[in-house]
Amino acid sequence: MTARKQALLKRHRRHKRLAMLAALLVLVPLGAWVAWWWLPVLLVLGWIGHEAWFADHLFYAPIDDYRYAFPPAVQPMAVRIEQGHVLFEGDCGAADTLILRMRIKASWLGRWLDPHVLIGDDRQDFERGVNGQRYLNLSGQAAALAAGRLRLRGRFCSLEPLASLYALSNPDYSRQSLMIIAPHADDAELAAFGLYSQAAEVSIITLTQGEIEAESYRALGLDAVEAARLKGRLRAWDSLAVPLWGGVTQVRCVQLGYYCLQLPAMAAQPELAFASRESMEGDIRSVRGHNPLQLPGDRDGLPSWRNLLADLVAALEHFRPEVVVTPHPELDPHSDHIASTQALLEAIQLSSWKPKTLLLYANHLHDNDRWPMGPAGMGIALPPAIEPLPADGLWSPSLSAAVQLDKAMALAMQHDLQCPLPLKKRMRRLIQRWLAGRRWPATGADEFFRKAVRRHELFWVRSLGD
Repeated sequence: MTARKQALLKRHRRHKRLAMLAALLVLVPLGAWVAWWWLPVLLVLGWIGHEAWFADHLFYAPIDDYRYAFPPAVQPMAVRIEQGHVLFEGDCGAADTLILRMRIKASWLGRWLDPHVLIGDDRQDFERGVNGQRYLNLSGQAAALAAGRLRLRGRFCSLEPLASLYALSNPDYSRQSLMIIAPHADDAELAAFGLYSQAAEVSIITLTQGEIEAESYRALGLDAVEAARLKGRLRAWDSLAVPLWGGVTQVRCVQLGYYCLQLPAMAAQPELAFASRESMEGDIRSVRGHNPLQLPGDRDGLPSWRNLLADLVAALEHFRPEVVVTPHPELDPHSDHIASTQALLEAIQLSSWKPKTLLLYANHLHDNDRWPMGPAGMGIALPPAIEPLPADGLWSPSLSAAVQLDKAMALAMQHDLQCPLPLKKRMRRLIQRWLAGRRWPATGADEFFRKAVRRHELFWVRSLGD
């Protein structure tokens, strides 16, 4: 977790504590004045209201505009919304990714129920109380848009009639040689299962074992160290085995075996070795036995930045990818994700093989833990960007219903996404289902089954030059 997200979370919790204190200062005298039994009733009602409407981690104001810049060659086209149809006089040409910028304002019901926009047969949700500039994803709807048949309607929100359309054209990256950088087992599936399951040539490089936060395995009678070691072995196995469900054989999957949340420390002191915080292991070779190639780190097994860079250089030169899929270093705040892309960029500088393109993904966000908002199977609107991001291109391929189901099953195979929800989260979901109309998929309980299984995948496109 980055310092910025830690600060946002700290502020969010402080505001919540102050609100609870204020409520108690009002309720206690009220209970004493009216009747004592009113106090527990009001406290229960307050808790239910909090779980239904105020439990989201939203670290910005819903009235803030999203701020995106596009490459200079991508110029906005004027669009108007008339009688629920999207009309424009431009030409999308061969554009594969269509982004509509418009202002959305929640109705009074949209402060209590999730405001969303119906786009043909798609739906894209936004923050309760939204009142600002947002970016809808129209990718996959070009034919209806060109024919003037694409319908657009706000539910629990109103849409300004004038908007701007950005049409972005990309090569079909699934036809090029791909390498996916996964900081942990499941990151490749969350971000890019649809892409890699349809790719002609793909390799997957997983950097860490994923051994931390193994408390659930202690129910097997293991102590903390044994539980972490078991979880590391299981997730390392996931990183090699699950891609086969998407057609990627084990000879194109590599597990590097470094340790969770240690990558930033390794980057700061490249020559030092950083063992696991929880499994107490310090030899990365413990999970490398099934790798399809020998790597520099196999010589001494030290979990150091120097070895990590050498391993990535070897992987680049072995698989020779034209395109590398990696976490977005400005948008995804997970410290291991940031360090993974940093390591990749340093390795590219050292390598004799130079990929041409980065496709950047975000499995986590600084500001909104629910993005992509709304139910599974729907589209992915652009995420919150309150602070300006680099002017990257965008590529948003569409996933069929069959591919979405296969993606959900790939996630269901991941050990880290199989843990049952704690009682508090189960209660929250029931309350939100009854009072706020939210729905979760039947494919799995973990939140990523809702967030990651969508009709789009979304990548920021960054050229690495010649």
